[in-house]
Amino acid sequence: MALQEELEKQGLWLFRYRGVLPVIILVVGFLLFIQTEIHPETFFLKKTPYEIYFETLCLLISLFGLFIRICVIGFTPKNTSGRTVKNQVADSLNTTGMYSLVRHPLYVGNFFMWLGPAIMSGNFWFVVAFVLCYWVYYERIMFAEEQFLRNKFGKIYIDWSEKVPAFVPDFKNFIKANLSLSWKKVVRKEITGIFVLFAIFFVFDYAGVYLKNEKELNPFLLYSMIFLLFAIVIIKFIKKNTDWLKQENR
Repeated sequence: MALQEELEKQGLWLFRYRGVLPVIILVVGFLLFIQTEIHPETFFLKKTPYEIYFETLCLLISLFGLFIRICVIGFTPKNTSGRTVKNQVADSLNTTGMYSLVRHPLYVGNFFMWLGPAIMSGNFWFVVAFVLCYWVYYERIMFAEEQFLRNKFGKIYIDWSEKVPAFVPDFKNFIKANLSLSWKKVVRKEITGIFVLFAIFFVFDYAGVYLKNEKELNPFLLYSMIFLLFAIVIIKFIKKNTDWLKQENR
């Protein structure tokens, strides 16, 4: 099998199981975080006044990734950047908004979302390993997606891809999105992900407090998680019983 076909085959397989890598990162990162809490001498910021700022920075990095995802999801039409279980879907080609800066903005957002917990581990080499694994893993997925888009849209895709970088944004290419921001779509698609993100950082915080025999949890993480949990329940009720969150072609 030629290398091009092999990379596409690998990418299609990884695309179906693209949720596996974050789970592996989370589990390994959490175990390393516990090790760092037990042996604080292994990380220079532990037990210093700067530790809280470090943890806040990790959360902000993940929230930045979430912000990127919201900017993608909120400005795109249906069946172009949404989640699918097994198959690639593209009724039209996105070339404006975030897609005028970079060809795979959702994966850029995912990178920063999972970089936060990786850095929280306090292990430099784990962060390096995460970056390398993410690169190899998603490079193949992006290759398979681009093969699909090239076959479907032909010259339109080729002309767009020649101007827009794959992963590192080029801000001079920015073109305003054709659609306005749809908060209804963002709420439908991303509310669970937002809750999971805060829950992850809450679990890290709880483990740290428990291992240090401290009494106070981070109130921001705790109240944010509770608020988001109630929000999910309300949104699920609204989705099930009303059409309020539905939008045509969004």
